[in-house]
Amino acid sequence: MKFLCLGYMDEKKWNAMSKSEQDAMMQECFAYDDVLRKNRHFVGGEALQSVRATKTLRWHGGKVMVTDGPFAETKEQLGGLLVLEAKDMNQAVELMSKHPGVRLGGPFEIRPVEEIPGVHPRITGNK
Repeated sequence: MKFLCLGYMDEKKWNAMSKSEQDAMMQECFAYDDVLRKNRHFVGGEALQSVRATKTLRWHGGKVMVTDGPFAETKEQLGGLLVLEAKDMNQAVELMSKHPGVRLGGPFEIRPVEEIPGVHPRITGNK
């Protein structure tokens, strides 16, 4: 079963870190991602650019409206995503609770991926 794990981060907290602190945090996260890969749980993942690079699309009045930035008014913004292979939600929680990003960055949201019959998955992993 696949799970989408969304990692959130306060950009002010990130920007307040020194370059060496940022690098150390990323290396720790990458090392755990390698553990997930080795154990065939890592399907894919990406870090995201700053929320300042975001565009939000919304249907309004019969047309698409484009606004700068994310819609949510919160200090913690989506910073990256990871697609995880786990037997169930309990195992997904167990695996992600060990991810350094939870301790060093911010919260992770874990959501099961809906398997739609007849629709081929777009993300393939290390199976």
